[in-house]
Amino acid sequence: MRDLIFVGYIALIMLMAFKRPFLFTLVYAYVDIVSPQRLSYFLLNSIPLSLILFALAFAGFALGDDKKDVRVSPRWFLLILLLGYCGYTTSVAVEPVAALDKWNWVWKALVFAAFLPLTLRTKLRMEATILTMVLCASALIVTGGIKTAAGGGGYGSLVILIDDNSGLFEGSIVSCVAITIIPLILWLAKHGTIFKPDWKVRAYAACLIFACLLIPVGTQARTGIVCIAVLGILLLRYVRHRMLYLGAVALVGLAAVPFLPSSFTTRADTIKNYKADESASTRLAVWAWTWEYVKEHPLGGGFDVYRQNRIRYDMEQKSNPAQPADYDAPAVREIVDEGRAFHSSYFEMLGEQGFPGLLMWLIIHLGGVWRMEVISRLYRKRNRPDEAWVAPLATALQNSQIVYLVGSLFVGIAFQTFFYMLIALQISFDTYLARRRKEAAWKPITSRRKLAEA
Repeated sequence: MRDLIFVGYIALIMLMAFKRPFLFTLVYAYVDIVSPQRLSYFLLNSIPLSLILFALAFAGFALGDDKKDVRVSPRWFLLILLLGYCGYTTSVAVEPVAALDKWNWVWKALVFAAFLPLTLRTKLRMEATILTMVLCASALIVTGGIKTAAGGGGYGSLVILIDDNSGLFEGSIVSCVAITIIPLILWLAKHGTIFKPDWKVRAYAACLIFACLLIPVGTQARTGIVCIAVLGILLLRYVRHRMLYLGAVALVGLAAVPFLPSSFTTRADTIKNYKADESASTRLAVWAWTWEYVKEHPLGGGFDVYRQNRIRYDMEQKSNPAQPADYDAPAVREIVDEGRAFHSSYFEMLGEQGFPGLLMWLIIHLGGVWRMEVISRLYRKRNRPDEAWVAPLATALQNSQIVYLVGSLFVGIAFQTFFYMLIALQISFDTYLARRRKEAAWKPITSRRKLAEA
């Protein structure tokens, strides 16, 4: 029955897309984020659904879209360059089989990110893409939030839709995504036009934000805790009454503590006591190994090169209250491990793609933060009603980007498609505004009025 529901739903929206070909792009985003083929028992997971939908989306753009408004930016060319470079490192990877497995989904993420700026030519299309991303992520986040509120969850045990530990179904990744989309939710609740920002939209937005904040509690992912703190600091920059905001945050935080499970607070304590936490100590050892490896192989080792690591380190011994007071336990214990993942997007890029890949990746992401700041400052003080949405969207995309950049310090999500969609949105948004400014600079006043209504 589940398979029939999924097939019927996707068939229905695909039929609608044949009338409006851009919808194929949104359907592809839905399939990539929610992964209905992984939720299906047989029907959907037996066909290359993503490939079919991308082919339809590209065909819809090639055959039905007006190309005169297509614009690209330097970061778009960097995406193409990164795609080519990743293809090269895959061809010479030290773990060829594992590298090819990862390449099979990485190239799709980068190609789709490069495709989106070509088709997101209007405000409506950009808003529709943001709305699709938020609602698709909410399918996972609301499910996890309800289970957490009902007393479920735990590190590695919060099942979101399916019992899987990859992609957006993994605890640390979904925690990062949940906090990343909060600025976009706030923007949609105030400036959205597809769903008018009435009380129903604002109520759902508030409930969804609450569910987003519950995800790090349910997954007990420290990445999510750090992301919440970063977002709180970022929002402080734009609130009007900062002391009131700080007081409200402190009050809510103190009020929430008694309701948090003891396992969550215990795990959160390891952030400050990382030397006694095996997971954190292992990451530090892997990062040290990665640095030494790249000094000898500056072009990286290709995807999944971490399988080559062999690490040995000393970890502080945790005190055991059950032991007698005169028990003489060693202060440290030796840990030996191998094949441990990077658990950091920065070291993932460094180890797999070397210094060139890391540099391209940093320019793509930090360039987005800078460009959104430029746009925000440019439009913040403009009083045209048709531009009131611009500066808030630039701020929302920038805040989402910064939350991702901080969260990715502690989880290997350098190639997750969801975050490349954010990059594509930034590029589309930037080039769209540049086109509008250029057109408004020479068109007569009557045409400017028509442009403002577009």
